[in-house]
Amino acid sequence: MLNLDRFPRAALCHRPTPLEPMPRLSEHLGGPSLWIKRDDCTGLATGGNKTRKLEFLVGEALEQGADMLVTQGAVQSNHVRQTAAAACRAGLGCHALLEHRVPDAGEDYDSSGNVFLDQLFGASMEYRGPGLDMNAEAEQAAERLRADGHRPYFIPGGGSNPVGALGYADCARELVEESRLDRIDWIVMATGSTGTQAGLLAGLHAMDAQMPVLGVSVRQQAEAQIDAVHGLALGTCEKLGVDPLPRERVLVDDTKVGPGYGIPAESTLEAIELAARLEGLLLDPVYSGKGFAGLVDRVRQGAFAADDTVVFLHTGGAAALFAYRDALAPITGPGD
Repeated sequence: MLNLDRFPRAALCHRPTPLEPMPRLSEHLGGPSLWIKRDDCTGLATGGNKTRKLEFLVGEALEQGADMLVTQGAVQSNHVRQTAAAACRAGLGCHALLEHRVPDAGEDYDSSGNVFLDQLFGASMEYRGPGLDMNAEAEQAAERLRADGHRPYFIPGGGSNPVGALGYADCARELVEESRLDRIDWIVMATGSTGTQAGLLAGLHAMDAQMPVLGVSVRQQAEAQIDAVHGLALGTCEKLGVDPLPRERVLVDDTKVGPGYGIPAESTLEAIELAARLEGLLLDPVYSGKGFAGLVDRVRQGAFAADDTVVFLHTGGAAALFAYRDALAPITGPGD
């Protein structure tokens, strides 16, 4: 039984998000029936998956009397952009630590896309070099702010803790309701900081729904990602008051990581082009593009039955496209 009403929650998200067919992509690939869950349409600051998590995180922050949110992410973090916007909606301040995680990213990467929107939402920011424990760095920043008289509420990268993961337990409820109208055989999604996949699995488990969820890793190798997703899923199940999720429910494909986090591979660029040209959909080069590449590859491999219904969970991120003009030149042509 899934009861989320007992948790504090802020109204930030357009719910339920649309579930739409992708008929031209299905025909192009000659595969199963492909659909897309439009969590790029959650409504906050161009949308994205973090908005669902932030409903519960901001709800808890307000309950605790916080006056600001403190978080962290890569320079082009979708999570930081949505957190900054959520802070504005809730009347809170926002302070973010941005990690230079992507090497040789270029001028656009450091100044446009999500960074521009962070600035528009009035977030204060500081930067860190690569390879640090960014959650620990952000917690230290929160302590400094507390010493200065603020009441900060710390949100880990990606909003990925048991509180944030409740947002995707709620998304699991939507998908189960939608599957009663049109059967869903598989869910495919990008997986990074783990909260989306872990919350989805915990929610499905709480409702005894057996539809498999394949996470396409954007950063870590499969075993490390499985361990991380399962660890957070266990914490989320405990928060929900349900039995632990079996580890074998966590499925991860690490073949689309490419050169590394935030660096699009050829398969990422192909996925972005296919989604745009066949379905009018915008994917990002960091998360949804790599997740979609995993979906396309699985269809081509014949991994799904011909009569399966496969749903891609679109986690958003289109704002970051503007920071990747040079990388996207093979699709769009060279910039000015």
